[in-house]
Amino acid sequence: MGLNLKAPKLPKIGRNRFLTLIIFLGLLNASLGFAYMGGQSSEVTVLHIEGAPDDIVFIADPHLKEGNIDQARRIVDEINALDPSLVLILGDFVYGDGEDLYLQEVWSGIDAPVYAILGNHDYMSGTDALSWAQKNGAVSSACLDVDGYDVSCLRDETTDLAYAGRLIAALEENGVTVLRNEYVPLSINGTDLLLVGVDDGWAGMADPPEIPETDTFVLYMIHEPDCRADWDADLVIAGHTHGGQFLPQGTPIPGKEISGLYERNDRFCYVTRGTGTSNFGIELRLFATPEIVIINPSVPPEELLPGKKVVHIPVE
Repeated sequence: MGLNLKAPKLPKIGRNRFLTLIIFLGLLNASLGFAYMGGQSSEVTVLHIEGAPDDIVFIADPHLKEGNIDQARRIVDEINALDPSLVLILGDFVYGDGEDLYLQEVWSGIDAPVYAILGNHDYMSGTDALSWAQKNGAVSSACLDVDGYDVSCLRDETTDLAYAGRLIAALEENGVTVLRNEYVPLSINGTDLLLVGVDDGWAGMADPPEIPETDTFVLYMIHEPDCRADWDADLVIAGHTHGGQFLPQGTPIPGKEISGLYERNDRFCYVTRGTGTSNFGIELRLFATPEIVIINPSVPPEELLPGKKVVHIPVE
């Protein structure tokens, strides 16, 4: 007696559901395509700030890896085209396990003094989904008052001081001066600047220095905007958020500073979208195009980088 085996019947997909599935897959594919294209270009943001030195350029979050090193070189070329007086990099130099430290040679191509701070990835702190969520929650336990500022509760077993030391050595070999809770007085084309570099907050390393009373322009660098205090600064600049990476610019998130200019207690902070991405094999940004920021350009960027999208923001 032969066996009469019949294949199990598959559930029928209605025509409307089938069309919905096809449309969804098409939109998903298109979105990934747009996200890929969005990660390859860059835009320039101009901050107009009375009293600030001219031609200070800053970026954040390069997350260097083999897959984006050519883009990083293009960013360096665009920075040089802006003829900066000073270049600032706001941390997260590395990606993944971060052992490709030789990639940091790209910064030796910048034709201006370069100062930087470290980010959480540079300490291997809060770099996966679980530890990222834990760090986000732990920030609320830190003291972010100007008096008594203390984020040491965020330091844990993920904070890799030895790795950060190796990265700093690689950066300084390539012309980058790393500030770790210290300040440096500078003169930029005849205008005095007090530059303050605060070490990484998520790694529990931020310990802002006491600065002297001064009438010069005071600029603070910090990686995570969530870890900033209302310091007596003319401007605080931060990165870390990638501008939301897949959020339309200007999308408000209660209690979060994601992208752009913020004012709190008469103190200004600009959060840049950064230039690279983390946790992906390729660069993906849907709405948060990589960003180069310049303060008080002496020559309009539209003339120096024709065809580049340029956004002007007055800080007042």
